Amino acid sequence: MAKTNPGRFFEDYSIGQVIEHAVPRTVSGGERALYHALYPARHALYSSDAFAQACGLPASPIDDLAAFHVVFGKTVPDVSLNAVANLGYAEGRWLKPVYAGDTLRSSSEVIGLKQNSNGKTGVVYVRTTGTNQRGETVMEYCRWVMVRKNDLDAPAPETVLPDLKTVLASEDLVIPDGLSFEGYDFTLSGEPHRWGDYEVGETIDHVDGVTIEEAEHMMATRLWQNTAKVHFDATFRPDGQRLIYGGHVISMARALSFNGLANAQMIVGLNGGAHANPCFSGDTVKAWSEVLDKADTAAPGVGAIRLRLVATKGGAPFELRGEDGKYKPEVLLDLDYWALMPR
Repeated sequence: MAKTNPGRFFEDYSIGQVIEHAVPRTVSGGERALYHALYPARHALYSSDAFAQACGLPASPIDDLAAFHVVFGKTVPDVSLNAVANLGYAEGRWLKPVYAGDTLRSSSEVIGLKQNSNGKTGVVYVRTTGTNQRGETVMEYCRWVMVRKNDLDAPAPETVLPDLKTVLASEDLVIPDGLSFEGYDFTLSGEPHRWGDYEVGETIDHVDGVTIEEAEHMMATRLWQNTAKVHFDATFRPDGQRLIYGGHVISMARALSFNGLANAQMIVGLNGGAHANPCFSGDTVKAWSEVLDKADTAAPGVGAIRLRLVATKGGAPFELRGEDGKYKPEVLLDLDYWALMPR
């Protein structure tokens, strides 16, 4: 009997299947330092214990997206090792901050299946839950992945498409216990712009760009243990190129959005997301945002803001789709999320 794991193929999934992912990981300040080395991340709540404590938290949490990468990376050997591409996200919620010393683990439930018309691939929908050492759920999200078939003669499963929310209501968002922005220090945060300064429909060009290098991408895939073959193995694609991990693009765009959204401190909801086009080493990533909605919260001095974050590899800002309704070829990422901001 083979001791090695070739990963699951499309025909290996079934509706209702629950997968407990190995291996739990205890995070530390090292994850924060490496995350901030990979991305120009500067949001104050994730950079300073003193700033976070002034906002009612016990310490500076691990960056929301760093925690997401850890939880996501655990799922790769079981969900997307044989993926062609990660296609999208929905119903993502950050339920508890993750602090240095917490141990994270992941589990996923298969909630949808659809074989593609070519008979060679299919789309797998999963709902993933990340928990800490106390069994508390720290985050949950849905994603769908195109996965290869190993046995092309395997019968197509019954198509099941999950009914997922296109947008989380503000009531779905969970505000961390104790969070308060009443004593928020705008000088230390880096910008004076409050929740009330942003208008629905407003667009923001984040100006800066970062050229993606092969070395940093490979460090990121190893750090988050994302060993999907399309990211990890240059021999897996005919063109000999590794696809840049989509989460790497998400984190880069989020970091770039600091310039104009420095006070969008915490990500608490992920409404949807699409990796519109592939990213490769040498591409220069830029970002722009659009304000989609705003909502009050019960937390002192805290407002919620819904943002569209778009990452591009060239082209003019604020251009998303062509006349045919498809994403323009320079668009890499279209992400819809909720963040918390001082009022």
